[in-house]
Amino acid sequence: MANRIENPMKVITGPDTRWSYANVWEPKSINDGTPKYSVALLIPKSDTVTLEKIKKAIEAAYTEGAGKLKGNGKSVPPLAALKTPLRDGDVEKPDDETYAGHYFVNANNTSAPGIVDANRQPILTRSEVYSGVYGRASISFYAFNTSGNKGIACSLNNLQKLRDGEPLGGKASAESDFATEDEDDFLS
Repeated sequence: MANRIENPMKVITGPDTRWSYANVWEPKSINDGTPKYSVALLIPKSDTVTLEKIKKAIEAAYTEGAGKLKGNGKSVPPLAALKTPLRDGDVEKPDDETYAGHYFVNANNTSAPGIVDANRQPILTRSEVYSGVYGRASISFYAFNTSGNKGIACSLNNLQKLRDGEPLGGKASAESDFATEDEDDFLS
């Protein structure tokens, strides 16, 4: 196996990460911006290993991007004063039970993510990947300084679906809509 150079700003999330707002097949534009592929990654607060990796990657992006963050200013703003992508679901989305007990990160990219299954085989059937599945995500953090907005952002690299989950967004599956206890004889 070839030696890999470790990127301190890259993180592979844990297997219990849940995907929400999964726009991973077609890029979408928000407020007439550049169309991007995106996903909200819900990370259980109990997954301290992933959360620690994310915090270290944010710090590495801050250090690496110090020049960019300083811009024309006299000094680099402290990390605590900047917008960062790791957010507390209990604080920011208190009325959404899906986010309860989770941190979340919104990751996006103008390039499509690679999407594989648990055996690292490409997933080609779009219906297999939806908001609510569980899997790992490869994400990278970087500093930004655009139009006066400064902070750390998260780029979506690749996704690995590990297991199905209850679909998010309120839409029932065809299987559940038509699974009745008593099969009505609709032809009689």
